[in-house]
Amino acid sequence: MKASRRAVPVAADERTVIALRSVVVALATALISVTGLLALLAGRVARRVVMPAVRVPDIQLLDVDTAAQTITVNRTPDTVLPGRYGLFTTGTQDYVKLGTVLSADATQVTRKLLTQIGPTDRLASEAAFSGWYFSSPEELHVPFSSESIPTALGSCPAWLFPAPEATDVWAIHIHGRGTTRSESLRAVPVFRAAGITSLLVSYRNDGEAPRSRGGSYALGATEWRDVDRALGFARRRGARRIVLMGWSMGGAIALQLALNSAHRDLIAGVVLDSPVVDWRRVLTYQARQIKVPKPLAELALEALHQGWGSRVTGADAAIPFEKLDLVARADELHRPTLILHSDGDDFVPPSASYALAAARPDIVQLERFAIARHTKLWNYDEDRWASVVREWLDGQGLSAPAAAGS
Repeated sequence: MKASRRAVPVAADERTVIALRSVVVALATALISVTGLLALLAGRVARRVVMPAVRVPDIQLLDVDTAAQTITVNRTPDTVLPGRYGLFTTGTQDYVKLGTVLSADATQVTRKLLTQIGPTDRLASEAAFSGWYFSSPEELHVPFSSESIPTALGSCPAWLFPAPEATDVWAIHIHGRGTTRSESLRAVPVFRAAGITSLLVSYRNDGEAPRSRGGSYALGATEWRDVDRALGFARRRGARRIVLMGWSMGGAIALQLALNSAHRDLIAGVVLDSPVVDWRRVLTYQARQIKVPKPLAELALEALHQGWGSRVTGADAAIPFEKLDLVARADELHRPTLILHSDGDDFVPPSASYALAAARPDIVQLERFAIARHTKLWNYDEDRWASVVREWLDGQGLSAPAAAGS
């Protein structure tokens, strides 16, 4: 008897099914691999947001003339601007102050040195441009003391600059992301001249204060708790009215304090320089600037918001972007607020600041600069910056009576 031929097509069908299964498995594996790769890339993008970064050189030193006390650097949007700035350097000096632009062409800029550089000094060719100007409290030449603010994570160092006369008005100065309290030194003379005591604080993961479990920023969502302890410190020392002065992410922290502080009954006003008012806008803008594809940027934001992939992102916990969006929460603000922001801000776009001012014209005063770069408004036009802040303090009745009449 001949073998049945029906077995042949059955075997062919089986081979087809097996082949199709292999294709499906291969496609699924590829999809999983692509998805995993995207998640990994998104996690790495997100990590850049929350993990403290080391200072990266962005300026080339081309020449130092010790006889004329001038310095020549490569031309950048920062180095060509008028005003007083600083350079973080290495060598025999670690910080150098810069003054007036003396000359500039298409490739380089020569500025007056405000730090004495001698013939035997040696500076590295790479440096980092800074808007701090003052790098240590001693440079203000006024009395100050080093303090320690107890927090849930440990003691956070602070600098206290007493007002010339006893006062119950204090300013709590809050620095931004990737900086330290030295950033806030520029503002102390204005508040001191107004008869206000200044407390410059540190907070978790800023390199001076204690480190959290993962060592990551929460973009203001947890850092405000450390600064709230500083408000308690001020209260115990006699403060009865407190002005919050926040720079960049310090502005986000100040706004969280205005909403959540256990001492918000003492908060009499808020001053914000180049503040982060809505992190989603900021991070979307920054992703565009470094040409991160939009889908990847959105996935990175989602990774931070949902808290998944924390091993890759480094975040201690999910970032509550909705709580950090003060444009959406504008109705919850009840303290007089001064915002100083520039159209030329290259890091935190001013649109959210402008939107907040438009939403709450009853309490928000906006001072709009045109050219100054991120947190460098004081540097670009110190007289204007100081006069605006002082007039606002006077207008809110926060200056000491004698200082208000000066």
